[in-house]
Amino acid sequence: MTTKTYHKKKRIWAAILVVQFLLFYAFSKISFLISFFESFFEFQRKFHLLLFSWIPCSFGDIVYTVLGIVFLILMIQLLRKKTRSNAFLKILITVNIFYFLYQIFWGMLYFQTPIAAKLPKIEITLEARKKLALEYLEKAKATRKLINEDPNGIFIIKDLQSVQTEILSRQTILPAFITNKKALPVNSIKKSLYSKLMSFTGILGYYNPFTAEAQYNSNLPSSYLPFTIAHESSHQLGFAREQEANFIGYLIGVESTNNDLKYSTEYFTLKSLLNSIVQEDENFVKSMLNNYSDGMKRDRSYEKKFIKEHEGLVTDFFGFTNNLFLKSNQQEGSVTYSYFIDLLVRYKSMEAK
Repeated sequence: MTTKTYHKKKRIWAAILVVQFLLFYAFSKISFLISFFESFFEFQRKFHLLLFSWIPCSFGDIVYTVLGIVFLILMIQLLRKKTRSNAFLKILITVNIFYFLYQIFWGMLYFQTPIAAKLPKIEITLEARKKLALEYLEKAKATRKLINEDPNGIFIIKDLQSVQTEILSRQTILPAFITNKKALPVNSIKKSLYSKLMSFTGILGYYNPFTAEAQYNSNLPSSYLPFTIAHESSHQLGFAREQEANFIGYLIGVESTNNDLKYSTEYFTLKSLLNSIVQEDENFVKSMLNNYSDGMKRDRSYEKKFIKEHEGLVTDFFGFTNNLFLKSNQQEGSVTYSYFIDLLVRYKSMEAK
C-alpha cells in the first residue's frame, strides 16, 4: 500500500466513524427510529438465542477473548515502525465495525421510553423509603427461614437451574402496563468463563448484546446470585438501563414461589433502600442492621468478607470505567440507587391505592 493510498483510507475510515457518532446521536432523538431499533432488537435477539443458547459455555466470553487477543496484537504492531500504518488502519476499521454492531444491537435501546414515564409521579420521601425498608426487612426475615444453609449457617443455593427456570417463567407475567416485551422460553443464562477474574473487578454479571447471553459470576455469594441472574435476564428482554433492569429483576423475583430467588430479591431491595437512606438518617440504618435476623447477619458478614477478599486497584479501575460507561449512556453511576428506588416507591404507591 502506498503512503497516499494509506492516508486516503485512514481519512475515509476516520470520517465514517465521526459520521456514525453523529448519525446515531441524531437517531436517538427520533422516536420512530427508536421504535425501529426496539423491533430490530426483538428480531436479532430471537436469532442470537437460537444460534448461541445451545452452546454449553459462554460463547460471548470466547468472542471477547478473541477480540482482546486481536486488539493486543494490533497494539503491538502499532508500536513497531514497519507495521504501524497497517495496524492503525485495522484498528480504525475494527472500531467502526464494533461500534456499528453495538449500536444497532443494543446501544439505541438506552433511549427507549423510560419506565418512570409509565408510573405515577409522586414525591419520593424519606418516610416512604423508611416504611418500605421496614416492610422488606420483615419479608426478608420471613423468607430467610425457608432457604438452605451451608455448615456455617450461610445461605446456599442447591438448585440454581430451578432458579433460572423460575426467572424465565416470571418474565412471561410482568405487568402489561410496564412492558409489552415478549419473553422467550429459551435459557441462555450462563456462568462466565472469567468468574474468578470478575470477582476482582466488582462485576456481578453482564449481558452480551452480540450473542444475547446473560452472563453471571458463579463465584458470587448466594445472596447475590439469583437477583443478579434476574437482572441480567432483564437485559435479555431489552431493558438496557441498569436501574431499570434492577426494577424488572425486582418484579421477576419479589412474588416468586422460588424462595432462593424471593429472598435474594427482597434482600437486594432492602439493601438498596438502606443505601438510599443512610446519608439522611444513619441511625435508622444502624437500627435496621441490628434487627436483621441471625441468618441475614451471617449472609451480610459473608458478603463483606467476599468483597474484602477481592477488593483492590482492579476493582477501583473497573468501577471507575463502568461509572463512565453508565453516564455516557445517560444513566446514573454504578453506586447510585436513586432511580431504582424512585421506580420502586412509585410502583408500590399504586399497590397502596
